[in-house]
Parts: sequence; C-alpha cells; structure tokens
Amino acid sequence: MGCYSFDTIFRVMKLEAPAAVEAGSSELCPETFPKAAIMHFEFPARGDMPPVKITWYDGGLRPARPEAFEGNRKPAEEGLLFVGEKGAILCGFTGENPTLIPESKMKDTKRPPQTLPRSAGHDREWIEACKGGKQTPGANFEFESLVTETIQLGNVALRTGERLTWDRAAMKATNAPAAEKFIRPAYRGNWTL
Repeated sequence: MGCYSFDTIFRVMKLEAPAAVEAGSSELCPETFPKAAIMHFEFPARGDMPPVKITWYDGGLRPARPEAFEGNRKPAEEGLLFVGEKGAILCGFTGENPTLIPESKMKDTKRPPQTLPRSAGHDREWIEACKGGKQTPGANFEFESLVTETIQLGNVALRTGERLTWDRAAMKATNAPAAEKFIRPAYRGNWTL
C-alpha cells in the first residue's frame, strides 16, 4: 500500500530514492510483513527544494496528534499528514480533500494554482496506452520504480534492523552488508535471470 500513498508525495515533492532509511516493527516473520511498522525515510535536497523526512505508519500505528488539531476532531482511518514549518495539511490516501490544520485557516486560504497534470483515471490511462496513446500514463514504470525502490528499502531496513544509507547509482546500502541478501537475493535451485 505504500506505493499508492507515496505516489502523491513523490509527485508533489519531486522525490527520487532516499539517502537513508530506518524502520522498526512488531514481531517479524520470515514470510510476511509484520502486523505494524514505522519507517523513516530521509531524502536529499532536489533543485531548489530542501531535504525532507517522511515517516510511514502502518498496522494501526499513527503519528502524534498535531497540536493544532481542533478539540474532538479525529483524523480519517488512513490518509496523509504533511507537517511543515508553518502548519500542517491533512488529506485523503491519494491526496484528495486537503485541509489545513487548524481547519480555521481554510477560510482565509485560496486554492493554489493547478501545477500537476490531472489523471483521467488509471484505467482510462491504461486503455489509452494499450491503444497507442501518445501521453505516458502517470503510473509508468520509470516513475513508479522510484516509489517501489523506496518502499522496498523500508522493508530491507526492517529485515536488517539497521539504519541504511543508500547509494542509488550502485543500488547498494553502503553501511550495511547484511542488506545485500535482501537487495540481491540468491536464486533458488536452477533458476537464473
């Protein structure tokens, strides 16, 4: 599910692979993801954008309640919370219905101009691509591979129990030899690629 949530974040913040990742979880099982996990991703500066930290909460774990949350207001079961120096924005799982926190700031705020292209829907984009359409679908491999790489690095950090520093060009955790078996696992039997 992280790939769906991070898609919006990657587009808006122009992210690529993280520079560092660390994670913790409930009991680990060799075959499955744990019941609950927290992953911390650190991304370097991009152009005129400063470094950014992103935390993923999973399995019912949640971030601390923002101080500016009004009284009994409760966040949705799932969604995105952007916390900055001047406040916070709470929105749905794919970035829909953004609300400033505190909500009272919404009445004094004008919507910013649209800067990201809008999708006709992933199903429509897929059909148009199959028909030879000229527009690249939003969920294309070139873009989504960056998102998947990031989420999988969180999984590797969970498995190793180490803070990983990531060299994207070399596809290597530079400080954690134990990560290599998860990044480039051995093939079973006579299988090769």
